[in-house]
Amino acid sequence: QVQLVESGGGLVQSGGSLRLSCVASGRTFNSYAIAWFRQAPGKERQFVAAISSSNAYTRYIDSVKGRFTISRDNAKNTVYLQMNSLKPEDTAVYYCAARLYGVTTNENDYDNWGQGTQVTVSS
Repeated sequence: QVQLVESGGGLVQSGGSLRLSCVASGRTFNSYAIAWFRQAPGKERQFVAAISSSNAYTRYIDSVKGRFTISRDNAKNTVYLQMNSLKPEDTAVYYCAARLYGVTTNENDYDNWGQGTQVTVSS
């Protein structure tokens, strides 16, 4: 088990950038694949991006490709989500999640979750 804490959310204008961080506790962080999900008001939680434990594989939802970049620093037990060219439709609570083994896009496959950080993009 790992405990996850997100930070870096905030209010930004359309076209702006934010970098989210997900810091994990535990000595086995580099065994976990990490994903970012988001949930907008009145909508279901949605997969955004994920990175494998080895840093060798990443996956993105189509709507963020070319704008968002996921990365990790295993020495710091941290995963980042760099978000550029933000749009109002990116507004949501962003959650990081962890699972042993490989990357998936299904939230039910992740059993460790952070509390979320709010991202609001104004038009």
